[in-house]
Amino acid sequence: MSTIQQLSNYCAQYLKIQDFRDYCPNGLQVEGRTEVKKLATGVTASLSFIEQALEWGADALLVHHGYFWKNEDATITGIKKRRLQRLLTEDVSLLAYHLPLDAHAEVGNNACLAAMLGIDDLEPLQTGVRRSVGNVGTLAQDTGVNDFVARCQQVLGRDVLHINSGAANIRRVALCTGGAQAMIDDAVRVQADLYLTGEISEQTVHIAREAGIHFIAAGHHATERYGAQALGKHLEQEFNLIHRFFDIDNPA
Repeated sequence: MSTIQQLSNYCAQYLKIQDFRDYCPNGLQVEGRTEVKKLATGVTASLSFIEQALEWGADALLVHHGYFWKNEDATITGIKKRRLQRLLTEDVSLLAYHLPLDAHAEVGNNACLAAMLGIDDLEPLQTGVRRSVGNVGTLAQDTGVNDFVARCQQVLGRDVLHINSGAANIRRVALCTGGAQAMIDDAVRVQADLYLTGEISEQTVHIAREAGIHFIAAGHHATERYGAQALGKHLEQEFNLIHRFFDIDNPA
């Protein structure tokens, strides 16, 4: 039988959470019952996710986007109150891993998405930090950019926004899932042919055009569906748990 503390301790070491300066606490955010037989994973600890996981009979939840973000209102009211009330009433734990789950070389959002898109030989994208949350890698061969865009849309199951401002063929691809559009500067610095992330800002378009680099905004939720899933499968094997991933639809 696994305990919530065993899971929390294992994930802390496996994901190297001490290496990251994050915007929220990584690890056990809400403590519930001691024993964990059924683990539900998802992208965000929304009320919809909580309700579906509880209906399934989860003992603990594990997500990428948890609670207690820096600079948010610290009072337990409204939406926050309703979410926490459901967890506490049912005595169910919440584990959350943000940047560590983006960056992990095996179960990270970047690594999982890169593998699905055929981007190999991943290296850190950022410099001057203890752990880069972005990566840069290569495709097996020169690939038409339109073909790569089509591949992204097929893998993610949704349309993506492509700023077509580079060469017709690409090989070197930088990526960071989620809301990492500002890291396009790092992609330009490492001479990537294309930078892929989840979101876009107004200035991103101008940077891409003036730097001559392709840019893809593929969706924050869509690009981050894979890390929590992969970590859940890993924990299922390590701790003999029953695991299920819940994908709450989100167009953003």
